[in-house]
Amino acid sequence: MEIKTPNGRTKLRVHGELRGADLSGKNLRGVSLEDTDLRGTNFSQADLSGANFSSADLRDANLSNANLAGARFDQANLQGANLAGADLYWASFYRANLQGANLEFARLQGADMTEVNLRSANLRNANLGRDNLGGGTRLNGADLTGASAHGASFEDVEDDERTRY
Repeated sequence: MEIKTPNGRTKLRVHGELRGADLSGKNLRGVSLEDTDLRGTNFSQADLSGANFSSADLRDANLSNANLAGARFDQANLQGANLAGADLYWASFYRANLQGANLEFARLQGADMTEVNLRSANLRNANLGRDNLGGGTRLNGADLTGASAHGASFEDVEDDERTRY
């Protein structure tokens, strides 16, 4: 399988499928992995800034300490994924499933988490605070029922009457 950049250039060639692959530490900046089965894939410490994971299946994937700044996870399934220590600055998670995901010490400033399922997620010591432009993380319509948020920063988050804490 070939992983391509948005302009169609091959970034990485993987023999076999990506599900469960070890891509830790790789430079995959800007790749498009939309609608891809990435269950159990190891992306720890990889540079995935600007990558597109929209509608991808990332259940139980390891994205710990990865650079995911500006990445898109719109409608992706990240149930049980490990995003501990990940840089998710300005990432988009519109209607994504992060139920039971580990976001401990993740940096989520300015992220769009509109209508995201964060039930039972670990948000301990995560930073959902203000971004460099003075805006906050958007939690409009998000479900944080049962989430662990001890030590998390929610400074200037945007929420609404549909947001459940």
